[in-house]
Amino acid sequence: MLAIDITLYSFKGDVMVGFFDRKATCSVCNKEVGLNRFKIKKSDAWLCPSCLEEAGGAMAINVNKITVEEIKAIIQEKEDKLGDDPMSRAENMYQYCKENKFGSGFNEKWGVKHFKVLPDNLIRGEKVLMTFIGLHNYQSPTKHDSNYAYAITNKRILFGQKSFAGEKFKAVNHEKINDISFEKGMIFGILTIDTPQEKFNIALDSASASSINNSIHEVLDKLKTSNAQNSSPQQTANTSTADEILKFKGLLDSGVITEEEFESKKKQLLGL
Repeated sequence: MLAIDITLYSFKGDVMVGFFDRKATCSVCNKEVGLNRFKIKKSDAWLCPSCLEEAGGAMAINVNKITVEEIKAIIQEKEDKLGDDPMSRAENMYQYCKENKFGSGFNEKWGVKHFKVLPDNLIRGEKVLMTFIGLHNYQSPTKHDSNYAYAITNKRILFGQKSFAGEKFKAVNHEKINDISFEKGMIFGILTIDTPQEKFNIALDSASASSINNSIHEVLDKLKTSNAQNSSPQQTANTSTADEILKFKGLLDSGVITEEEFESKKKQLLGL
């Protein structure tokens, strides 16, 4: 009798679908998928590469130990975290790069993969304002860390890279940046991000390097201006309160008011 490995088959209605059948249906997105698919053993179902990647990739998801329902829950949780902001999604970050000619990477597939590293690392209240792609830690045309995806947010500069070996992610808070400088060469424009711990040299496509650099500085300058405007009323209020307390302290020292009156007025000014 011929032994059949039942893990290579699943059922679509009453029809048995084998691993080597040309087409099957992904049980997560319900789209038709070819031979490039994965068997979810616990649910006796198929999973397409896109849904596996959306759930976290092969490094995070063991298709032999998870169910379709659990994969759907993971993907939904990520969707809920991202909310309605279009720039919180990798595909839209990459599309922004294409539309503004801010780099394309090796190809669109890998460009999106690099950007997929960033959404999972966004913190509460963080908004992506612009994105670009470049060669990370560039030293020469043959010595660099290959393409990274970059995002300028309202809080940090994010770096992300996806590779066959896994993922790399780094973030630098705006206040930790000493300087961002730029040099344009024959082949590349080199953007240097200087921080107290290290410098990052990023090689950008020569044709769009200047516009990328200008856009980065424009975004950071707008943030600085906005933060200054938002903090001014609070600073003014704090200054006014301090001045009032000093005024009443002078009255206390002059004997015009008592210690009890001064303490009462101070608590009132401080909202205690």
